[in-house]
Amino acid sequence: MSDTQNFIVLGGSGGGLNIAHSFLKYMEPELKKLGKTYHLYIVDSSSHFFWNTGSPRSLVSATLLPTEKLFVPIADGFNSYDASLYTIIHGTAISWDVEGRTVTIKLAADEATQTLPYYALVLATGTRSPSPATSLHGNHMLSKAALEDLNNKIPSATSVIVAGGGPTGVEVAGEIGHFLNGSAGWFSSRPANPKAKVTLITKSDTLLPVLSKPRALTAETYLNKVGVDVVYNISVVSSTTDADGKTTVNLSNGEQWTADVYIPAWGTTPNTEYVPADLKNDQGYIKTNPTTLRIDAAGSRVYVAGDVGDYSRGGYHSLYTATPILAANIRRDLLAAAAPDETSVPDRLFTANNTETQAVPIGPRGVGAVNGWSLPSFLIWLLKGRDYMVGNALKTVHGRMV
Repeated sequence: MSDTQNFIVLGGSGGGLNIAHSFLKYMEPELKKLGKTYHLYIVDSSSHFFWNTGSPRSLVSATLLPTEKLFVPIADGFNSYDASLYTIIHGTAISWDVEGRTVTIKLAADEATQTLPYYALVLATGTRSPSPATSLHGNHMLSKAALEDLNNKIPSATSVIVAGGGPTGVEVAGEIGHFLNGSAGWFSSRPANPKAKVTLITKSDTLLPVLSKPRALTAETYLNKVGVDVVYNISVVSSTTDADGKTTVNLSNGEQWTADVYIPAWGTTPNTEYVPADLKNDQGYIKTNPTTLRIDAAGSRVYVAGDVGDYSRGGYHSLYTATPILAANIRRDLLAAAAPDETSVPDRLFTANNTETQAVPIGPRGVGAVNGWSLPSFLIWLLKGRDYMVGNALKTVHGRMV
């Protein structure tokens, strides 16, 4: 085992799992033929993958989208491989020694630490939103509990505040509005007998900044049709939950509002606390070569997969575009190191898609575009809004997306 090299993937996100499966399916067999032995380590703070794409519907009602469909054990996805080739570690990266080429993990079981040397390293630790209901905050049980708490509160709520005008905030507000208030008919702008006052707050002067202004205005119209009011140019400064369960939010305009349910959905924070400061930008995202997806400043064979890199726009569209290119470059580097006289493969280059591309379900409707071309509302419902593509959770964990 002394000649075995460690291939470490930090993060069981979609990007991390896709790279792990690519390595075991395709790269490891090729390298083995060249006489090279590798061991894959997958490290994640959660034992389960979270399909948080489906959380806007699941947080409203477990009947509409059962929470168990959102959480898939990571270990189950690797049972088809030789167990001697990989190790799954339930723990959190707490430090990274770039010069020494090691990462230190705090184990979830007993909080002991383990330091692993690496030959190749993929950083795929992702991002987190303010609420564990819409992203992992460590152990998946925190997210499951947050979803169940909202399942208990929302059906009886008469007032709901959602903060955030991006796709998560709009989808959450749309699902809640539709569940509580129903939907207006063809010739009505609002539901006839709304049960709850649902308010979506955004600090911007528009919704869904990736989309054009006309499509953003259509999104507001669709929100109105499920009884959601949109308030622009204010943000939540702080919030306090009372003993009776109601939440009071302090707004940037000096006002205080109180609601039965408050859901923060106003942005993401990269999970990069373990990354040295000089390798991150001002927002905490990892500085990544935007074409090769390597971290050039971190030495050889160090890469970024997914939202944690500064090259990514976020979301699965960006991930599915970048992952095959990243996998090809990792394969290229490992083969070149294993057989430098026989292997000469050029890099594959990634080009970010900065066009207007996004799909946002809003209750029974939706807005979106692909490469600037508008998608009809019924198609957004069919492709995403019908079940929030929850079938992709199993496919991701089991490597069927590779």
